[in-house]
Amino acid sequence: MSVLDRASLRALPRQRGRHVSLKAVERAGLRSVRRMSHGEAVGGAEHFVDHVLRDVAHGRFERTLSGLTAFSALVTTAEVYIEHYRASFGNKMMWAPVVVTPPVVVAGIAGVYSKKWAKTALPASAAAYTAVGLIGQYYHVRGVSRRPGGWRLASYNVPMGPPIVAPGLMSIVGGMGLLAAVLRRED
Repeated sequence: MSVLDRASLRALPRQRGRHVSLKAVERAGLRSVRRMSHGEAVGGAEHFVDHVLRDVAHGRFERTLSGLTAFSALVTTAEVYIEHYRASFGNKMMWAPVVVTPPVVVAGIAGVYSKKWAKTALPASAAAYTAVGLIGQYYHVRGVSRRPGGWRLASYNVPMGPPIVAPGLMSIVGGMGLLAAVLRRED
């Protein structure tokens, strides 16, 4: 059976004015295309959500988390690059987040398609990404303490100095990559 389209409708005999009867459609060997009701559309979405939640509950989230790690690393590093560029990359360690990102992105994308990449390259690159985030945390705390007044003027130096919690985002993204390596693959 082919799908009912405008050309097929023109070829069918008209009955009762301008409408085509369902019997004529069935005799022509066509099946009608009907719209989904709102309940059916929502039901499909609920089924998808239930499927994803079941995968997460059973620890089958490796592919999705690998892809999310790659995307999150890319977005995080773009923000880090912009902020470190504004600071003129004054310390050579400011380049570290930019340098460790490409392996995480490649391993994350490859981890979506290959179990081997998700179990070998992704955890190694994600561990390096996490380590750079922790080292950055140290440098940002040190940066606040080196400002005039140091921690005695924390109410001024914390908002105006390097953001204290920003490197933690890198550690969280790296942790996502490490977690992806531990989980099982989805079906």
